[in-house]
Amino acid sequence: MVGLVLYNFSNLLAYALIALLFSYLLDPSVNRLEAAGVDRTMAITLVLATVLVIVVWISTSVIPIVANRIALLTRQLNTENLMMIASQVEMQLQSSFDFIPEGYLRNNIGDFTEDLFNFGRMSDIVGNLIGIFTDLFAAFLVIPFATFFFLKDGYKMRRDVLQLVPNAYFETTLSLIDKIETRLGRYFRSVLLQSSLVGLVSWIALSVAGLSNSGTVGVTIGIANTIPYFGPVIGYLLSIIISIIETGDFSLVVPCILAVLVAQIMDNIIFQPLIFSKSADIHPVAILFIILIGAQTAGILGMLVAIPIATVIKITLNQISWSINNYHIFNASSAAQELQQKKK
Repeated sequence: MVGLVLYNFSNLLAYALIALLFSYLLDPSVNRLEAAGVDRTMAITLVLATVLVIVVWISTSVIPIVANRIALLTRQLNTENLMMIASQVEMQLQSSFDFIPEGYLRNNIGDFTEDLFNFGRMSDIVGNLIGIFTDLFAAFLVIPFATFFFLKDGYKMRRDVLQLVPNAYFETTLSLIDKIETRLGRYFRSVLLQSSLVGLVSWIALSVAGLSNSGTVGVTIGIANTIPYFGPVIGYLLSIIISIIETGDFSLVVPCILAVLVAQIMDNIIFQPLIFSKSADIHPVAILFIILIGAQTAGILGMLVAIPIATVIKITLNQISWSINNYHIFNASSAAQELQQKKK
């Protein structure tokens, strides 16, 4: 029944999870204001108002510029240009690799573009866009409201949940919630700061390389960087494709690759050691397979949430295991029976 309810109200569940994420991100700022003597309700109001002002500014100033750039790229991304790029890439590859058959890449790109520009599906696309904008409007109303109360009454909600837990499992549950909140809060804040810096550095480096759409590509690279391993690959491919579309040749390919490489080197040498501590505490090979499982399960969204979900599962299993070995929480009934038998 719980699964059925969650499935039917998945949009509301998503809003609640996003609001909970924002509360994790904003809680340190609220705590600092409260420690400085500001009333918590006022501190929450100030922090949320600041965030909303930033969001409105981005929506009215940054997003229109990015949208115009994307529209320009979309007009350039037609069948003729893609076929021209495919022909040039195929010629370069055939000059180095003789085993590639002639016309192989052009034919596959042609089939792909025919499906991509299938205008028979335009009504479905428009319907999906209307649904997305409707959801965004509802989210803009619900998420700030829910975030406010998560920040204001989060400890009360936690206390109400803990009151439902039997005494034998109280300490385990309390420690589990605290560890999950601490780890996820640190993880999300680190990812947000790291991705912002990678996007900014990519923007600057691509501008120096001479890419006209450096801002759009830089922002996209920053967002893609939230996906371990696959984010940098997306950045390289996107910069290469956009550089070929802009110039019609390969003159900007190497500079763009070097620009993205500079951003990734700074990320691995400077950003990650300084701000991205081992929040997930999971082996890199395990992270790779977890991301692949998330991709097969829910696509891009699955790749984004795979690591947080895996972190929660790992912390839960470790805490339960530790509690079994130290508190003997699941042996309480048997221990009570043994004590009664001894008394008899």
